[in-house]
Amino acid sequence: MNNLNTRANFLRRVKAQRYLFLLMLPGLIYYIVFKYAPMYGAIIAFKDFQPRDGILGSPWAGLKYFKQFVEGPYFWRLVKNTFLLSFYDLVFNFPVPIIFALLLNEVRCKRYKKTVQTISYLPHFISVVIVVGLMRTMFSPNGGVVNNILAAFGVDPINFFSEKAWFRTLYVGSGVWQSFGWGSIIYLASMAGIDPGLYEAARLDGAGRFRCMWNITLPAIRPTIIILFIMRLGKLLSVGFEKVILMYGPATYEVSDLISTYVYRYGILKSNYSFGAAVDLMNSVVALVLIVVANKICQKVSDTSLW
Repeated sequence: MNNLNTRANFLRRVKAQRYLFLLMLPGLIYYIVFKYAPMYGAIIAFKDFQPRDGILGSPWAGLKYFKQFVEGPYFWRLVKNTFLLSFYDLVFNFPVPIIFALLLNEVRCKRYKKTVQTISYLPHFISVVIVVGLMRTMFSPNGGVVNNILAAFGVDPINFFSEKAWFRTLYVGSGVWQSFGWGSIIYLASMAGIDPGLYEAARLDGAGRFRCMWNITLPAIRPTIIILFIMRLGKLLSVGFEKVILMYGPATYEVSDLISTYVYRYGILKSNYSFGAAVDLMNSVVALVLIVVANKICQKVSDTSLW
């Protein structure tokens, strides 16, 4: 009897909220089709996959391709490059949206604030191909804007895209420019939920803008910062290869060759699919471990965590 009542209550709630479930349906279908269903294909990391034999018909290879990657001549270089590029991106790209949101929150002129917000969002909608094309034009040694400015100060032209010392700077700097405005949206949304009475009480006690920002705004958005930081740590070894492939070349392989680009060259272009799947699966396992560890640390030092 209790089971029948529970089922009837569940069906009533579903019927009452059917439109919310319909709104959720497209996102659910997306994750099932593009995220969960492809997990079946990860089995080829443990097989000597041959397209003509299919996934089930290909012979088992065990940990062969995992060992091949770890014992390969480029393993440590790939791990180092991937970690450093992602670490620099985390150090510079993560705090900038927070700082920008804090400063923008202090702007009192609504028209000016909305204008700045709109302008800061625009780079997010520019494709990576166009961004890299703009960078190549601006930093070109032959008539590029940056080299023209340097020439005015008597500095010889620099071929930025062919010198490995500049690769990480260009990658991280362009990433900050393209994403800081869009990344600030979630922080501004968190700030919108802060009780204005807290600021009024603080001002009555003589607190200035900086003191209000430090003692009210930052603590209020701290849970959002922690959650996003944990999720960002999970991508520490998952640098997107599209932008890197457009930027790098043989002259910069020493600092620009990453795990993702190596998988693309060696696994996809050379049709070594099992090897590529093994490396990508290993990368995902490391990302999962990082998220679990970061979440555990956040549980110890604060009251906020993913679970």
